[in-house]
Amino acid sequence: MRDFIQEIQDFRYLNWSDTKLSPGTPGCFLKAYEEQDGRRFYYKLSNYDSYRGVFGHECINELIVSRLLEILQIEHLHYQLLHARICIDGKEMEAYITRTENFRKETERKMPFDVFYDLNKREGESPLDFFIRMDWAVYMYQMLTIDYLICNRDRHGANIEVLIDEAGKVRPAPLFDQGLSLLFSSYGNLESIRKYDVMEDKAVNNFIGSKSSEYNLRFIPKGICWFNRNLEECDRNKLLGGLDGVLHVEHLDKIWNMIWERWKKYVQICCKK
Repeated sequence: MRDFIQEIQDFRYLNWSDTKLSPGTPGCFLKAYEEQDGRRFYYKLSNYDSYRGVFGHECINELIVSRLLEILQIEHLHYQLLHARICIDGKEMEAYITRTENFRKETERKMPFDVFYDLNKREGESPLDFFIRMDWAVYMYQMLTIDYLICNRDRHGANIEVLIDEAGKVRPAPLFDQGLSLLFSSYGNLESIRKYDVMEDKAVNNFIGSKSSEYNLRFIPKGICWFNRNLEECDRNKLLGGLDGVLHVEHLDKIWNMIWERWKKYVQICCKK
């Protein structure tokens, strides 16, 4: 399946109104879903409000991060980016949207990690220690690294999920919802992009670890490779290929510069004894 379809698709039939975060249509991230041949697909927009319409590029970030996770061979929710014609509150517009397929097995139910943690933690046990006790350390180390590489600002307790089957067996869900990352707050403004410091340690909304994604690398045991494949300079095209007409070339260059420079910093901090 192609992960990016640039040819405009007609998705005016999707209902975004039922999933608004609050009454009216304030700034928010609208979602929709549909059933096709017994399969459920979920759709998400970048930021939206009733005055500006769809703005930002969180959906494009989701595709880029999905490709990065593919390169590093980390289990994740696969995002497809679609150029779509949509309708919100009776207004037709064109926008880029993401599509994903339900990752749960039929016998599984999902639960936000923060809820699962509250129900099962020991007295005084931190979310980080809880993850290790559950034998999910590799998953956590990979997640902390990815969140550093992409400067993910939104790994709150519900942006990590656990899946529970009928027998009570629990596993962490594939990584998902990484749109508030990279240069998400620049909204395509070239002046902001040019000034953006890709190595700045911005405050993050992390449920596990600290509010610094760089400091969180200190929780990862040193001298061990936690990925089946390393990032290479030649991976730039795999990561950003086909997006020249979607984001400005300087924006794409800045995204690559962020990921590559942060990867080198990660290697320096975590991969050398």
